Amino acid sequence: MITVIGSINLDLIARTMHLPKPGETVSGSDFQSAPGGKGANQALAAARAGARVRMVGAIGNDAFGGESMALLDEGGVDLSLVRKAEVATGIALITVEASGENVIVVVPGANGTVSLGDVKAAGLSGGHLLLQHEIPLATVGAALKAARENGTISILNIAPWRDEAADLLPLADIVIANETEFDLAASRLKLEGADRESRMADFAAKTGRTVIVTLGADGLCAATPQEAFAMPAYPVKPVDTVGAGDTFCGYLAAGLDMGLALKAACRQAAIAASLACLKPGAQPAIPFADELPT
Repeated sequence: MITVIGSINLDLIARTMHLPKPGETVSGSDFQSAPGGKGANQALAAARAGARVRMVGAIGNDAFGGESMALLDEGGVDLSLVRKAEVATGIALITVEASGENVIVVVPGANGTVSLGDVKAAGLSGGHLLLQHEIPLATVGAALKAARENGTISILNIAPWRDEAADLLPLADIVIANETEFDLAASRLKLEGADRESRMADFAAKTGRTVIVTLGADGLCAATPQEAFAMPAYPVKPVDTVGAGDTFCGYLAAGLDMGLALKAACRQAAIAASLACLKPGAQPAIPFADELPT
């Protein structure tokens, strides 16, 4: 069982030929809304990978609340621990240019109310826990500690990066970051080494934890206390990269929860993340397990 404690949003997505510069107005070519939020995206990815998943979080008591959970419900994710808060549902304003690059503004809304009470309600006991930085960091820290106390393997995706979250990384069993996020974390943690791979190895040696850094089209690299390895990306021509990182996290958690070794789980997750770039949107683009090449 995978427990995801995290954000649930509705994504409002505009497409344009190029991203606007400060003060510039550009014409959009398309608009759509879709369920999102890093927590919900990762939960759906894990479910589409074939894992049993439950979502812990909050939505607003508004029209966006039900829409934000539509694909989770359709995907068979257990939503019994998602509660309604007396604030707006979280929103992400996403602009995507023709190349697939994007800029995102997130308004937390109900995600900001996810609390220690929600962690306690989850009753962690075994399995895997998946976390991100779109809910209060105090809640993330409490969940990491609860996981360690209750025999649950914790996976922390340090996105979006927040400087005050640096001390949380050693509490997680597995840390997932993109290259920018890891470099910022390495600076805050004063990790040693001449290059990124050396600093990753330093983190693994000092903490006894595993760190995985995703590199977009260049694949990924990982460091554990025992070894380090790199892996290429599955080659695709991206249409939209919005959901790729969350797809990787969900598929990685699912692979590990279903008994795959770390390298095999990373390979499966990397392929799924690449396939997620072939369709627009975050959750709508997440592939199903039977879509992955064997």
